Amino acid sequence: MAVERLSSILKHLAPGSALSAITAKNADDIVITLAIRTPLAKARKGGFKDTSLEYLTMAILEQVRERSNLDPALVEDIRMGNVSDGKAAYKLRAAALAAGFPNTGAAMSINRFCSSGLQATADIANAISAGDIEVGIAMGAESMTAGGDALEAPFDEQVTTASQEAADCMQSMGWTSENVSRDFGITRQEMDQFAAESFQRAERAQKAGLTVDEIVPIKTRVKNAEGEWQDVTLTKDEGIRPGTTAESLGKIRVAFPQWGPTTTGGNASQVTDGAAAVLLMKRSTAIRLGQPIMGKYVGSTVAGLAPRIMGIGPSVAIPKLLAQYNLTLADIDVVEINEAFASMAVYCRNKLAIDPAKLNPRGGAIALGHPLGATGARQIVTGLSECRATGKKVLLTSMCIGTGMGMAGLFVNEQ
Repeated sequence: MAVERLSSILKHLAPGSALSAITAKNADDIVITLAIRTPLAKARKGGFKDTSLEYLTMAILEQVRERSNLDPALVEDIRMGNVSDGKAAYKLRAAALAAGFPNTGAAMSINRFCSSGLQATADIANAISAGDIEVGIAMGAESMTAGGDALEAPFDEQVTTASQEAADCMQSMGWTSENVSRDFGITRQEMDQFAAESFQRAERAQKAGLTVDEIVPIKTRVKNAEGEWQDVTLTKDEGIRPGTTAESLGKIRVAFPQWGPTTTGGNASQVTDGAAAVLLMKRSTAIRLGQPIMGKYVGSTVAGLAPRIMGIGPSVAIPKLLAQYNLTLADIDVVEINEAFASMAVYCRNKLAIDPAKLNPRGGAIALGHPLGATGARQIVTGLSECRATGKKVLLTSMCIGTGMGMAGLFVNEQ
């Protein structure tokens, strides 16, 4: 371990290398001074099942205000990823005010499906870089108890008959998972093995206390079976299933037999409630304000692909982003991909030849859960925490996006 860590440090310090360029420290760098998340709770039956989106948003923004020790009047914009709530912008604005941020700051919601939290981060970073604002919060929050991303009605026939790919945008996520499995020969056994590893990694991380620095406790209320309200404090992720094996997952029935034989409730991401938040500013601003610098936002990109295989989006977004910075996956220390479905994660791992040890080292959405609008930000929080714990440097996050897109983001750990 010590030899690997020294080798990694020397690699990043090599003069003139692409790595040295992204890890160099400059006054105009966009840096992260705080990165936190709520515990992830099971939708409809977990600790946040009776918690509104606005309360969940307020609760994490309160934590940002308290933990940053930053004058909240300095926060000029808050951008929140959210997928399922059409009134998210209203709720964010009210939540920010209730959390102690003055009305002089702005707020908005963003929906780029599963990458919404990452898109919010990129948008705040770009606004700071352009000089539009000096300090901003990027976040994601989702109550999947209240709603998911399913279409309520078919698209207009004039749209769907004009293009098969337009019609394919109506395919459910489970359907697209089976398309990936069938088109690329991903077996049920491979998917169950990947999912089991996700649960096992998440279980080990939780038992070792590795997630303590990324999760903030959230106080809320839950209605019990008798209909009585109880005050609770959530401190840990609820979706982890101790003792999960590929064999035990192999006994779970197929979830979408109408579309294929491989995707199950055990090898797909869980339906989850949760939130995550990242505080960003320029390095010079952080130094002036006495803010601790946790990491650096380097850049991000998006890429498109056929909607019917939307889940393999990281396989096109990651190479595009790496090429922009003249990097390879060998230069990356930690890779966080949203495990929407094991079929898709296995494909991306194999297609890109990602070292399995680097990929979702604390488990991913199959074990932890996937609150749609929050996961893009949650991956940043988890990835930076993993880098701090291991002394690793470069973090790559990537998301598959419904209707056929991928997004990837690049970060550098500085703690």
